[in-house]
Amino acid sequence: MVLPVLFGANVDPIWADPQSPLRLTRQVELAGLDLVTIQDHPYEPAFYDAWTLISHLASATQRVTFVPTVANLPLRPPAMLAKSAATLDVLTGGRVQLGLGAGALWDAIAAMGGPRRSAKEAVTALEEAIEVIRLMWSGERAVRFEGTHYHISGADPGPSPSPGLGIWLGAYGPRMLALAAAKTDGWLPSYNFLGLDRLGDAVARFDDAAREAGRDPAGLRKVYNLNGLIGPESTDPFRGSVSQWVEQIVSVVRDYGMNGFVYWPDADHARQIARFAAEVVPAVRAELGPVG
Repeated sequence: MVLPVLFGANVDPIWADPQSPLRLTRQVELAGLDLVTIQDHPYEPAFYDAWTLISHLASATQRVTFVPTVANLPLRPPAMLAKSAATLDVLTGGRVQLGLGAGALWDAIAAMGGPRRSAKEAVTALEEAIEVIRLMWSGERAVRFEGTHYHISGADPGPSPSPGLGIWLGAYGPRMLALAAAKTDGWLPSYNFLGLDRLGDAVARFDDAAREAGRDPAGLRKVYNLNGLIGPESTDPFRGSVSQWVEQIVSVVRDYGMNGFVYWPDADHARQIARFAAEVVPAVRAELGPVG
């Protein structure tokens, strides 16, 4: 199974202009893009709470899908995170995916009362959390899990989400890539942290791990977050002209099998998103044909 290529834009959860996230989200939807991503950094004073904001934005839209990038697991217990995502899935008719991460910025997390974890502990906790979330979505009665970091003892799940609600993992290291490929529904790397020079190796690790787990890599969502600007010709990836953007995205689809792209403009967000939606995305879809 080959998944269609999705396109979206990031909307910063900044509250200085209270209605800015809603304006941008409506722009994304009206432009025909598929996804809106929202950063989840609860310790950032300039940011709204991501889940509250997503709920507000979802109620004001009809078609676009929302993805936290990525839900801050150390500050959001997985059983409650599972319930939050399932609730939004039901209320929005399936317009949410659970972007999930192991955590970072541990000083800030600890300042809000969260745990401080080593890299190894963070991955172990994430693996346990995925198990907890799956159990909470299972529809079974009195689910139980006993792990090092997380425990549930006879919890009754509900509501039951749609089959389309998935977990998309922000992952870079070998252990995280293997976990994403074997246990989740998608992968959310970012160009800023995984450039084109390293993307091929990471995709190969991901695909190999998926096959080892008995899964078809082509059936998993692979969304590349693209920080950049659309403008004059440039030698830097994702900082050039429309034609350069089109060529680079088409190449990433064909060469590496990525099947989703979310634009994170470095500046001038409304105009940049408009150009991405009106000029880049249609040209990419035309070039890719049925896959796009």
